[in-house]
Amino acid sequence: MHDDPDDSYQRKVQRIRESYEERKAAASGEKGLIAVFTGTGKGKSTAAFGMALRAVQHGMKVAVVQYVKGAMSTAEPDAFARFGDRVEWHRMGEGFSWITQDAELDRKAAASAWERSTALMARPDVGMLVLDELIVSLRLRQLEEASVLEALANKRSDLHVVLTGRGASKELIDLADLVTEMKMVKHHYRAGIKAQPGVEF
Repeated sequence: MHDDPDDSYQRKVQRIRESYEERKAAASGEKGLIAVFTGTGKGKSTAAFGMALRAVQHGMKVAVVQYVKGAMSTAEPDAFARFGDRVEWHRMGEGFSWITQDAELDRKAAASAWERSTALMARPDVGMLVLDELIVSLRLRQLEEASVLEALANKRSDLHVVLTGRGASKELIDLADLVTEMKMVKHHYRAGIKAQPGVEF
């Protein structure tokens, strides 16, 4: 005699629920997290801004520092501007290196953005700091990674820091509390479809 499909389903979901409840009960700690969104796939900055949106809704003050692509016009700064002084947005990049083709300009922009970032990390009113494309600046050696890692390791205990960009190093991944790697499976650019409002910017 075959098992009743409903009974089988019920047992399966009950096991999932018990496992979830066990993990939930064991996770009683609370701290400011270091979150990393990396990988070749689309959605790294989008994920970070989603976290920022949640943080604002929970009453936190959020600051965003955009490295590299700060010179590009995107919709997010204007959208977040609706929250008034609950969100600070600092666009400090000069563009991707293959656009600027000026290593010294890129290094100076990254250094200026990092100086702003460390000042924001020290401010007790900031609950979440998004460092958009900082990982790209590290990968291109526009900043000294050891100094960035040290600052992150010694950040305020209640501050969430979210970093985005391709090519996160092993050292950064080891330091982070939450790491997600976006993998590109398919992208419309390769089918000749251009960047579009609401999707890329």
